[in-house]
Parts: sequence; C-alpha cells; structure tokens
Amino acid sequence: MPDTVGMSAASVAETEIAKKALSVPPGTFRHTVLTAAKRFKSTWAELGKLLVQVRDEAKFEEWGYPSFETYCLKELHIKKQTALKLTRSFSFLTKHEPEEELTAQEFPQRAPAFEVIEVLADAEERGQLSPTEYKSLRDSIWSPEKNPAELKKEFAERFPRPPPEPPPESAQVRKLAQMARKLASELSGSRRIPNAVAERAAALAEDLEDIASGVTDA
Repeated sequence: MPDTVGMSAASVAETEIAKKALSVPPGTFRHTVLTAAKRFKSTWAELGKLLVQVRDEAKFEEWGYPSFETYCLKELHIKKQTALKLTRSFSFLTKHEPEEELTAQEFPQRAPAFEVIEVLADAEERGQLSPTEYKSLRDSIWSPEKNPAELKKEFAERFPRPPPEPPPESAQVRKLAQMARKLASELSGSRRIPNAVAERAAALAEDLEDIASGVTDA
C-alpha cells in the first residue's frame, strides 16, 4: 500500500484512481474514464466528454453506483460541483461546435482552456451570451496564442455575474442583534468602559433582539 503521509489531496486522489484502475480490465470504457480522470488537469475536455456519456447512458449504474455524483466522488475522486462544471462546459462546446471538431483525435489537446469555457457557459446560462456572439469570440477562444488567464479576465468583465441576492430582512436584523449583544458583552467586560456606556449598549442589544423576534419575511 503506498505511503500517503505528506502527500497532497490531489496526489492521494491520483494514487487511489490508479489503484482502482488496476482492478478494472484495460480497454474497457470504465478504465478509459479512470485514465482520463487521472490526467484531467491537462485534458479536461477528454474527461468532460466521457463524463457526459457516463451520465447520459447511466453507466454508473452498471458499475454499482446509485447516482452519477456518487460515482464521480467515490471512483474518480471528483466532487459534485467539479463534475457539474466539467459536463456543463463540454456540453457548452457540443452546442456551439461541429461534431467533427469534438470527435477529432487532437480535440482534447486543442480544446480551449477549461476556465475560459466555464465563464462562457455561465454567461450563456444567464442569458448573456448568444450563439452569434460566441461565433464572434471563437477565434480568440481557440487560439493557442491567447493567454487563458487574460481571456478569462476579459470575459468575466464582459459578462459579469449579477450581484448576489441580499439576505432576508429577518436574517439581517438577527445578525445586527447578535452583533449588538456581542458588543454589549465585550463592553461590560472592559474595565476602561464606563458602566453607563455598557448599560446603553446592553439596552440597545435588548431592543434589537425584541425587534428581531417580531420580524418575518413577507
């Protein structure tokens, strides 16, 4: 058994995947997916393509897993969110690229950087990117001379995420009440703070707690 002490999480995952691959017959589809998972950092498109097939054809059930997410986590050591990003990013390419491009032997090596496609897939999901706009960006996305980090930054600014939804009003008031109570407690425990100040803080905390108890989200 390999010594995993001091190894990074990624190294441990690779070791576990390699061990699993030894128990699966070489040349089978299952073995192909395991091999792709081991090297997916450099060839994300290969694994994304295979995972879409595993999911759509329910291969995970043949291999004894109750769900696609469980298969990814237990066998490939890929978290649910990562698997979702991989399948969504590859599916994005299938919508916008001809089949011969995706089935070409050199496709995994030529595919645009994962982080770039992820930004564009997000933008499309939000309705910010149209097929026509993708075509106008295609040359820069597929160009090996373009820096992926710069492209990601450019597209993230061009297709910004909407600001997050504010928390419910009741949660905001409860948080303020908790902060006020914490402040009052710290003030009362400080010898440098006059009692009158600490008492006012405690009264404020009590008032906010009363308000918080009556606030509901309509």
